[in-house]
Amino acid sequence: MTQPNDELVFRIQGMDCAEEVRVLKQTVGPLVGGEDKLTFDILNARMRVHAANSKELADRIRSAVASAGMRASLASEASSTKGESARTDRLRTMLTAFSGMGLLAGFISHGLLGGGWRAAIGSGELAESARLPFLTVLFYGIACLAGVWLVLPKAWLALRSLRPDMNLLMTVAVLGAIAINQWFEAAAVSFLFAFSLLLESWSVGRARRAIAALLDLAPPKARVDRNGGEEEIALEDVAIGDLIVIRPGERIPIDGQVKEGASDVNQAPITGESQPVEKTIGSDVFAGTINGDGALKVMSTRLAGQSMLASMIRMVGEAQSRRAPSEQWVEQFAKYYTPSVMGVALLVLLVPSLLFNQPWDRSIYNSLVLLVIACPCALVISTPVSVVAALTAAARQGVLIKGGMYVEAPAHLRAIALDKTGTLTMGQPSVVEIVALSAHEERDLLERAAAMEQRSDHPLAKAIVEYARLQGVKASPAEDFQLIQGKGATARFEGRQFWLGSHKYLEERGQETPELRDRLQLMSSGGRTIVVIGNEEHVCGLIALADQIRPRIRETLGQLRTLGIQHLIMLTGDNAPTAKAIGDLAGIDEVRAELLPADKIAVVEELVQKYGQVAMVGDGVNDAPALARASLGIAMGSVGSDAAIETADIALMADDVSRLPWLIEHSRRTLRIIRQNIAFSLAVKAVFVVLTFAGIASLWLAIAADTGASLLVVANGLRLLRGQVAP
Repeated sequence: MTQPNDELVFRIQGMDCAEEVRVLKQTVGPLVGGEDKLTFDILNARMRVHAANSKELADRIRSAVASAGMRASLASEASSTKGESARTDRLRTMLTAFSGMGLLAGFISHGLLGGGWRAAIGSGELAESARLPFLTVLFYGIACLAGVWLVLPKAWLALRSLRPDMNLLMTVAVLGAIAINQWFEAAAVSFLFAFSLLLESWSVGRARRAIAALLDLAPPKARVDRNGGEEEIALEDVAIGDLIVIRPGERIPIDGQVKEGASDVNQAPITGESQPVEKTIGSDVFAGTINGDGALKVMSTRLAGQSMLASMIRMVGEAQSRRAPSEQWVEQFAKYYTPSVMGVALLVLLVPSLLFNQPWDRSIYNSLVLLVIACPCALVISTPVSVVAALTAAARQGVLIKGGMYVEAPAHLRAIALDKTGTLTMGQPSVVEIVALSAHEERDLLERAAAMEQRSDHPLAKAIVEYARLQGVKASPAEDFQLIQGKGATARFEGRQFWLGSHKYLEERGQETPELRDRLQLMSSGGRTIVVIGNEEHVCGLIALADQIRPRIRETLGQLRTLGIQHLIMLTGDNAPTAKAIGDLAGIDEVRAELLPADKIAVVEELVQKYGQVAMVGDGVNDAPALARASLGIAMGSVGSDAAIETADIALMADDVSRLPWLIEHSRRTLRIIRQNIAFSLAVKAVFVVLTFAGIASLWLAIAADTGASLLVVANGLRLLRGQVAP
């Protein structure tokens, strides 16, 4: 992949926590003109440098990152670094294992050679640990060295720049424990700290793998029909207009339109729909979906990099860089928290010994415990893990959330504005009623209407032809077909002339009667469009078409009210009678009709002033400005216009507003888990601060509690990967 000339994108091995981000800002920021030139994506291990792309700058950045104990490679070279990343993971695991084995061996040798098991674990008297066998010291030393090996370069950098971080805190704690002959404590801290970093690396890796799984949805090659034969080519070589052959059971490689064949396609990977969708000639299909039992020939309509799947992958990949409010709060908290606790640790070191004659080794020990518990990484990493787990779970349900900042927004909504056509309704007309007149039958009407409409591209014509097909009605053989532009059509059937057209065309022909006028007005009152069929003698019948409301829409709006949505309003450019009819059927609170795009913006602004947090749901180009103005813009994904999807903050890939209640519940669940993690992490630290002042806490117990807290909050966040099944 090529990078723009005004930026460099690096993959950073070893960037698993906000502390690494802080280190990189310190080392790389001065090279590129300041920290504001850098953006980071921890979950995808990416660093984006907003500076002129040059080989010299790239080399200098690589060196700076290496000095911080990490490794940088350009995103275009990322595929060649997978092996190195795996080796780094193996090294981290191996060193953690060595540290654990050294701790265990030291503990056993201490128990056997140095005064029993009570002495090995510590009796509370610091001086007792001074009498350690050489073999025990050797084992504990191995545990310490293996545990801190990977953090030593980062600790040295933090010391050199006088900006303390968790790596320096842990290194000082280990060296301090050794200085006062607390070898068991030093080894335990080293192992547990290495183990906590391994857990963080694993949890971040799991979230990364969940996102990367999207990449495997589309096959790497496509089978193209060329010159009467089939040829397999790389996906990136497929051009718009190429005819792709898709066999039964295969994944569809690219977005396109069916040109031959029919099949049921499983669209769940993209839209989250639980049931396969029937695809026939003219139907759109998406990359990453799974073909059913029928063979298809699909004409490519988008390049591989522009497919719906590619857009999803890109948006999910970029989403984590748009941090949620909770993430921003945690980062700001950690920024002031760590130095504050270091200041308190310094007071704990000096005040008791200088003012109250407490032994220096006890003061040093207590200050080291505070340094250990000051480590904020468990607090910092739990929030982005929760957010990315929520983003990935939503993508699996066909709800594409474009950033962490939008994960929390649905939880606070108080009002929702919805477009009519394509949002509350299906967005395409369908036949809802057929009235046969003058001794004609419905089947006769359909046969003749389908014959005259099958040559037209008008949405009403397509709806009539499709309805006839579904009813098993074949078009009658027609002669002398003529299209009357803007009015209707005529044709001859079995020697008799028939016509088809609108109410206006009926009036022009002079065949309208008072009874027929009343009937047409009654049928049109519900927002229906009426197609009239007649011959030279009389009107044969009426076909009513309407844009159907979406299934379960009234139930969906009821669920939204149950979830606390105070106001539901429909915004449409359609005429007032049609809009009111749809609004009544859907159970909407308020209807605003005959609106221009500027009018929709004004209504949304009015709602924002009244309710605060307002979502706009739409699918068309004319909805894009209102989507941008709302507190939260939600686009209908697969039928929505590109402008609406790009402008919106969230896209419903299944074009199904019944996902809205699920989205709000998912957002609230995510926010609840984030708050649980923050509260639990802070509570553990608060308890150990109290225990430290009470003289009860120990080094190894503090790091064990911090590691346990890390494991619990990460596991709690990863629960969101399971998500809740959308209806």
